[in-house]
Amino acid sequence: MRYPKIRKAIFLDRPNRFIAHVLLDEKNETVHVKNTGRCKELLVPDATVYLEESDNPARKTKYDLIAVEKIVTEESSPPAKNPHTVQNASASQPHPAQPQHTILINMDSQAPNKVAAEWIRENKTYFPKLTLLKPEYTLGDSRFDFYAEYEDNDGLRHKSLIEVKGCTLEKDGVALFPDAPTIRGLKHVRELTAFSQNGDYECMVLIIVQMKGCRYFTPNRKTHADFADALKEAKAAGVKIIAVECKVTPETLLTKDEIEVRL
Repeated sequence: MRYPKIRKAIFLDRPNRFIAHVLLDEKNETVHVKNTGRCKELLVPDATVYLEESDNPARKTKYDLIAVEKIVTEESSPPAKNPHTVQNASASQPHPAQPQHTILINMDSQAPNKVAAEWIRENKTYFPKLTLLKPEYTLGDSRFDFYAEYEDNDGLRHKSLIEVKGCTLEKDGVALFPDAPTIRGLKHVRELTAFSQNGDYECMVLIIVQMKGCRYFTPNRKTHADFADALKEAKAAGVKIIAVECKVTPETLLTKDEIEVRL
């Protein structure tokens, strides 16, 4: 997916989950935040952020905050000890600063479903001959992000339910979800587990990792243990748990490769 009009700014603060204050062209600007999650590890003072400019003159805010640069401290091995060095010499020596690098994270909560649709249409491994893709699919009392129909290479017809989760939390090179307890997400995973056990549908939880460079994905057990347990139960019931990293630029969000899932 592509954002047509992007501006670079500096994050100042976030008075509530819907808006933020940024410094744009040396002026304070109130912008809409396209993610109602906490995002405390991302939206820190002086962080570089990217804004999408709206063409709607009736809006209260002219810009949407859609991406942020995160400074990551790289892990480094401690220097080897020299047996000939005086024992206390190191105490007076300053420790070298750990190397850092910057990753760009898309935090637009509407983006994962858009890029997921592109990924489903293009993916021939899981959907060899896609014949139908329907968003916001209602089944009984449940509503799933996508319903898909496809034919495999033997001509057999399959029906799929797909739930999409956007992942913006990174820690030590690992992608984590959720960043806050998610009752809705837990409900969806359990529903997919039941449908998969029933055997009428193939089911998938598709994690869209809105950044590039994570070594693997794992559920954030510390934040929501029930969700982590539900993912393990879903996989045991036949639900596919897929994590896909994205190439992020200020103007684009594109799905790239699958990354390992560790449950």
